[in-house]
Amino acid sequence: MPGSTSGAPEGVRLQKVLANAGVASRRVCEEMIAAGRVTVNGTVVTELGRRIDPEADKVSVDGVAVQLDTTKRYLMLNKPVGVVSSLRDERGRPDLRRWTDRFEERVFNVGRLDADTSGLLILTNDGELAHVLAHPSFGVTKTYIALVRGQVQPRTLSRLTAGIELEDGFIQADRARLMPERGANSLVEITLHSGRNRIVRRMLDAVGHPVIDLVRRQFGPLHLGSLPSGEIRDLSKVELGQLLTLSRDGRRSPQE
Repeated sequence: MPGSTSGAPEGVRLQKVLANAGVASRRVCEEMIAAGRVTVNGTVVTELGRRIDPEADKVSVDGVAVQLDTTKRYLMLNKPVGVVSSLRDERGRPDLRRWTDRFEERVFNVGRLDADTSGLLILTNDGELAHVLAHPSFGVTKTYIALVRGQVQPRTLSRLTAGIELEDGFIQADRARLMPERGANSLVEITLHSGRNRIVRRMLDAVGHPVIDLVRRQFGPLHLGSLPSGEIRDLSKVELGQLLTLSRDGRRSPQE
């Protein structure tokens, strides 16, 4: 069980584990522990002799989760239009292998983006994290920018957040706002936690504003930022910490 090695000589010293995880040098990690900034399985640890099991124990620094398993990989891709969210497309369309084949780890995509939708796609080999991020019961939100036909009115945004009935059931946006005007068309930012197929396009079509272009800009705490289309990068330590913290919190108390 996690934490069961704390009083035994087995295990690895906490400061060594933190240093190996890239948190800081071992000396700085010792200072963090002494200052009460480190928790193991939710309990503050201040003794420098503490040993842990990196495969079982959950460690955080300043309330942010630390990944101790260095075999895990976390990537952000700005998926271009025309690429399907699959590691092998049976119809021969461009798929994710052009990016995944370059990594030794067998990474996979968390959720999907339609071929005609671009933007933020997470790739990882961490199955537990992927489950929390992808399953709607955990309430992880995604934010999209949609260029739609026609002039969107405030009452239309209210309909989206109040909820509408689609052929596969009721759906509502967590947030929706109108961005600066684009001539005869409109730019809408919409946030929701549903993972249903083509849900943003279907919602906007249902309120009379078909989507011209759709980009996912945010997934949970991650922002696409200035990552160019078609580029992929490792998550920063800050981004990874935010993602792991969200994942651990989600596993403790998933939303109904």
